[in-house]
Amino acid sequence: MKLEKERKLIVEYGKKLIDSDLTTGTGGNLSILNKDQGLVAISPSGVDYYKVQKEDIVVIDLEGKIVEGKNKPSSELAMHLAVYNNRKDIFSVIHTHSIYATSIACLNIELPAVHYMIAVAGDKVPCADYASFGTQELAQNAVESLGEKYKAVLLANHGLLSCGLDIKGAFNVAEEIEYVAEVYFRTKAIGDPVIIDPAEMKRMEKAFETYGQ
Repeated sequence: MKLEKERKLIVEYGKKLIDSDLTTGTGGNLSILNKDQGLVAISPSGVDYYKVQKEDIVVIDLEGKIVEGKNKPSSELAMHLAVYNNRKDIFSVIHTHSIYATSIACLNIELPAVHYMIAVAGDKVPCADYASFGTQELAQNAVESLGEKYKAVLLANHGLLSCGLDIKGAFNVAEEIEYVAEVYFRTKAIGDPVIIDPAEMKRMEKAFETYGQ
């Protein structure tokens, strides 16, 4: 079985998406790139996360050709591949429909630095222009908004895309950005939140380069 380790991780983190309220039903998707083999393990389309087995995970190459697996890959395959083909520092991608990040995305605005934890993804989270789900246009919009530095992007009227060096990192970005989105949502309900100064955010981004073990 190809990419067995990566398949097991996708099964594990798919359940974590549900348990952490980062998506509902079969919404969202996850993938991991094995750089050495040039292959991607990606969640199957429309399968309950608690029913997915490692055999259900699809293995594809960086052009989207199925190398191993009986299922149809995620409908957002193009978006995952676009990230891997444009960002050589990214090895895992997670797409969620988390409620607060999606709420901000439905305003078609970026998420500003209302809390320093946004630094896990950058000095803000940009918002990619709307395009139909599963399309090459959406993939291109997401990649353009991610640019060379960001590890998360809001997808207008859709959800969130998070990235990392590994699936643990991508999941952490998804969790923290959902937290910051909720903080922004709640503070906007009270008044006008104070946004952290750009100079301070540069310090925070630097600090997060060595954060953790």
